[in-house]
Amino acid sequence: MKNLYVLLSLVIVLVSCNNTNEKLKERINNSDSVAINYFKGDGSMDTVVAVKIIRDRKMINKLSALIAAKKSSANFKCGYDGSLHFFKMNRVIQDIDFKMNDADCMHFSFSQEGKLTATKLSSEAKQMLESLKK
Repeated sequence: MKNLYVLLSLVIVLVSCNNTNEKLKERINNSDSVAINYFKGDGSMDTVVAVKIIRDRKMINKLSALIAAKKSSANFKCGYDGSLHFFKMNRVIQDIDFKMNDADCMHFSFSQEGKLTATKLSSEAKQMLESLKK
């Protein structure tokens, strides 16, 4: 009986440690295209310097996985370096802003269930966003 409690406790701990945002991943993984706006890089959203459209399913899935990988508590006063707009059948299904040019403020932010939420922008995600900009 004691072993059962230990096993049950271990399962609960492992499940609660799952820090991904599965709802977001499921939502954006079903998109058929993504528009990425790159801003000037000073944290303001007023100057778009580049726009990239992605229609490749593998690239969308990889981007979705990177965005939803790890929940975060972000400082929403950091500003933004760009935005992502996920589309399905020519309709926006999710808007996501990102900050990647400040080591203390690397995050994706978006509205989910009426709340402003964030996930961590990893170095791999930053590398992907920078390579897509070229």
